[in-house]
Amino acid sequence: MDSRNNDVIDKERKHTEQEPILRGTFASVLLLGLFLLVSWVIIFVLFISRQ
Repeated sequence: MDSRNNDVIDKERKHTEQEPILRGTFASVLLLGLFLLVSWVIIFVLFISRQ
């Protein structure tokens, strides 16, 4: 009986808990990816221009 009650309580907790807002994390990862891409392009252009 206790395991059934615990399952019901766990299901209720899952419904009441909200997921964190990850908008800031997404923006940070996007900016980091943009920085890596721009720096890679700059280094590639420097490499090509010196040959």
